[in-house]
Amino acid sequence: MSQTGAVWLVVLLAVLAANLPFFHRRILLLGPLPPQGKTWWGHLLELVFWYFLVGLFALWLEQRVGQVAAQGWEFYAVTGTLFLTLAFPGFVFRYLVRHRSDALATA
Repeated sequence: MSQTGAVWLVVLLAVLAANLPFFHRRILLLGPLPPQGKTWWGHLLELVFWYFLVGLFALWLEQRVGQVAAQGWEFYAVTGTLFLTLAFPGFVFRYLVRHRSDALATA
């Protein structure tokens, strides 16, 4: 795989992983379904988990392509905020869009 292909693969994987906690009610896609659904803390913890999983995948790809570059705290601050920005569509879907089942329950 070329370096450009690896970068795009990581970006697409990050977009998918950043939105997974909001589009699925189960814990980490596999766990039990909580009776009241996931709380916002659950979404946040799952988002952190997916951030590190995508980071490990990106590190593995970087090792395959060439030498791994040393990263400081700035790198993690920027990639963390980018991951949060990529999660915005899922956040809007989960917390800001009124769903039909919610509308029926309040009527």
